[in-house]
Amino acid sequence: MEDLIYKIALTLIPGVGSVNGKSLVAYCGGVKSVFMEKKHTLLKIPGIGEQTVNAITNHNVFDRAEAEVKFIEKYKISSLFYLDKEYPNRLKQCHDSPLMLYYKGVADLNAPKIVALVGTRKATEYGRDICRKIIDGLVVNNVLVVSGLAYGIDTWSHKAALDCNLETVGVLGHGLDRIYPYANRALAEKMTEQGGLLCEYLSNTKPDRENFPMRNRIIAGMVDAVVVVEAGETGGALITADIANSYNRDVFAVPGRIGDPHSEGCNKLIKTNRAALIQSTKDISYMLNWDEKKQKKPIQQQLFLDLSPEEETIVTLLKENGDLEIDTLLHYTNMIPSKAASILLKMEFDGILRCLPGKVYRLI
Repeated sequence: MEDLIYKIALTLIPGVGSVNGKSLVAYCGGVKSVFMEKKHTLLKIPGIGEQTVNAITNHNVFDRAEAEVKFIEKYKISSLFYLDKEYPNRLKQCHDSPLMLYYKGVADLNAPKIVALVGTRKATEYGRDICRKIIDGLVVNNVLVVSGLAYGIDTWSHKAALDCNLETVGVLGHGLDRIYPYANRALAEKMTEQGGLLCEYLSNTKPDRENFPMRNRIIAGMVDAVVVVEAGETGGALITADIANSYNRDVFAVPGRIGDPHSEGCNKLIKTNRAALIQSTKDISYMLNWDEKKQKKPIQQQLFLDLSPEEETIVTLLKENGDLEIDTLLHYTNMIPSKAASILLKMEFDGILRCLPGKVYRLI
């Protein structure tokens, strides 16, 4: 419980966002150590300025963190720190992924196949029909469906997933003490039994407008692909698509009639090569190589010889967890950043692993 209080407290420090928070944990060797570290040492950490250090050393956040722990325990909510195994691994690879997530549900957030459906809040009959057809096609691959529980395409995607016995997760722009919009309360309750509700916000956080673009990065980061079903020229769906592109996620869009305001966003994404045109779920399966993967036989993983103890540790971690961000490797290996950078560079030269965008490492 004490460890959880420190984790939540870190997210409450002004100036400590997702990126700086991870740097602090990596350099200090743990969450609690951030609060115990001396001021002159904190000032040496890259990207951490005096204003942030003053906030860390002169904070008053533990009472709020303790209150949140009581809320979590009372309502059986899972708290996921970015270094936890249960934290969405795809999202963990994104440099600005949240330090903490709060989750109520049964779905595996690291399911083998995850797709987000997003779109306009003013869905047409065409959009609703497309949602149903796409999700019907996802059943064969047992895909986890993610959306934002908003009116329109989000709502229809969640409903269609439940009807098709697929698990579906709604990512919220507020705390788990409420449901917004309220009309989706019954839907949300069903989702906690056949999927889940996920957010980065503490209880009593209102669904303020600025929270939803932040929410969209979670949707984009935790999935294999984002499908934009219907979207106007501007709006949250296009923000999600742009974030997904920045994370190197696949983005697909359903085309609409020329001049239809409900499809202007989709058509623009396709026209500007920010999304691939799809007409059915078969297109999604083909572009994500799902059908090809079913036919492939497992290949024996390459064995690495003459590794140093540190290299063996890194290889083991990558075998067990898949792709890992540099901060996660530093946490589990307890290596100082300079030494880890040297070892990882050597392993890259030796053809053992490769560095992906965002300082994410993958075994070759």
